Amino acid sequence: MPGTRKLGKRSDQRNAMMRAMVTFLLENGKIETTVPRAKEVRAMTEKYITLAKDNSLHSKRQSLAFITKESVIKKLYDEIAPAYADINGGYCRITKTGPRRGDAAEMAIIELVK
Repeated sequence: MPGTRKLGKRSDQRNAMMRAMVTFLLENGKIETTVPRAKEVRAMTEKYITLAKDNSLHSKRQSLAFITKESVIKKLYDEIAPAYADINGGYCRITKTGPRRGDAAEMAIIELVK
């Protein structure tokens, strides 16, 4: 279930961070972050890609309530969701890249599977 990790933040900060990271991932296709954050972003991104496959007004409004840019919503519904129309899940890939130099946090790259 998406949203079960606290990630060391209050709920309002965590929700804002997730909204920004999901928006950025859908906009650019790839981001680098820590492993726990990547796992949360993967769950939320897959939820909204699955929602976009429905392509109804209700699903668009639900997506607009979470994703912060309208241009990303348009890209999600016009390009991303049709590409995954015949696939049931597994839209994102997490690749671990090793520890971060400053604090040795385990880093990962999360990207949309083509």
